[in-house]
Amino acid sequence: MIDIADQLKAIHREVSAGSDETIGVLLRRTYDAGAADVWDALTDPDRLKRWFLPVSGDLREGGSFQVEHNASGTVLTCAPPKLLRLTWGADTSIVELRLTEDGDERTTVELEHTVPTAMAGSGAGALYVGPGWDGGFLGLGLYLAGEVHDDFDPLAAADAPETRRFNAGSIDAWTAVVSESGTASEDELAGAVAVAKAQYTPDVG
Repeated sequence: MIDIADQLKAIHREVSAGSDETIGVLLRRTYDAGAADVWDALTDPDRLKRWFLPVSGDLREGGSFQVEHNASGTVLTCAPPKLLRLTWGADTSIVELRLTEDGDERTTVELEHTVPTAMAGSGAGALYVGPGWDGGFLGLGLYLAGEVHDDFDPLAAADAPETRRFNAGSIDAWTAVVSESGTASEDELAGAVAVAKAQYTPDVG
């Protein structure tokens, strides 16, 4: 079993409204692994399918990719082992992964996902993607720690009661971050929370 509280606390979260009419979410977590290993886990399809989802295509700069049951996109920048920038589902939806070495065997990963305000609606749009990225950070951490076994099925794991409880805590965390950011009204936030719960915690009371 995972320690849900510790896994949730391990992730730093921010939401912001940019001056160029964008809304962004930022996640940050430090892992006990070298930057080259973390980069490989994030970009090698054989490793990605172990903890995330199967990814097909070309993960080199200029290449296109498809995440099974999820988004497709194009790799805009690929500078190992420090920076991966890509589109995610739409040309104006940008995901940037930044890796920073924190000692020999520690690496901090930042994920920033920005979309036009017209797409997100407000900062409450963080609830549509934040819990999903939290789940990705959780999966990466378990994988790097050697807790993901050969018979692990990411899709099945996403439906497990333990994961749903993690998602519920993630929704609460993102709700607090959005509220503190002042980027959404109470009605916008309440609506986004309802959507997030229906998506990420359909069987959690």
